[in-house]
Amino acid sequence: MTSQQDKHARFVALHARPGAFVIPNPWDAGTARILTHLGFEALATTSAGLAFALGTRDSSAALDRDTVLRNAAQIVTATDLPVSADLEDGFGRSPETCAETIRMAALAGLVGGSIEDATGNPAAPILDAGLAAERIAAAAEIARGRHFVVTARAENFLWSRPDLGDTIHRLQRYQEAGADVLYAPGLPHLDAIRTLCQEVDRPVNVVQGLSGPTWSVAELAAVGVKRISVGGSFARAALGALIRAAEEVRDHGTFTYARDAVPAVAVSAMMTPRDRNAS
Repeated sequence: MTSQQDKHARFVALHARPGAFVIPNPWDAGTARILTHLGFEALATTSAGLAFALGTRDSSAALDRDTVLRNAAQIVTATDLPVSADLEDGFGRSPETCAETIRMAALAGLVGGSIEDATGNPAAPILDAGLAAERIAAAAEIARGRHFVVTARAENFLWSRPDLGDTIHRLQRYQEAGADVLYAPGLPHLDAIRTLCQEVDRPVNVVQGLSGPTWSVAELAAVGVKRISVGGSFARAALGALIRAAEEVRDHGTFTYARDAVPAVAVSAMMTPRDRNAS
């Protein structure tokens, strides 16, 4: 088995090498094994994918910390790749709660996780920048010595606050507080992403496939992006295939969808764990 220390070292190295890398988002052990077999170098969990698999809405109130970390631990066990987790808002407002979440995440075998500054309250959707920075500082302090990469998320653009200046200011404060990676989901165009990357000195994560425009890995790398995730979009793509197949059967009584189904033997082969260190 690959040690947590080795996974952390590999994860850090991905952020240090030239260019950008893709960190796709499985939502269970099976999809983690598939993405591992397909040759990706690291994985990240998705709260949306997990929520849909559990039959609930994607919201911070729908998934508690134990559920998220139990799912993350199953993904960690299914792969030898470094795994980072979507840790929502840290599962509590206080810096101490965020620190405890990081401690528990490291114990689950994760080598990274993100903390966002959204509150989940539409009337006041974004935390005060000072408190948000304190939360990142507490997360970064507990991460030291635990082989753990802290990603700080600025959520303005997901909550109808399209203020690039404030987003950059927040991420600058988060990097000063000790964040290892910075993330502002929902930026509207490449110029905004380029400006962000120029104004911070930490690796920047960009998500693709949620909504709005998408850009290639090469285009994102050219403006300074280091890490590219897909959020819940792989899960939604899988659900789209399910819905189209079910609608065909319901509406037409035919089963042509099966032509595009992955053969069972191919899926079964991907369910065998792989270890990079195996002889």
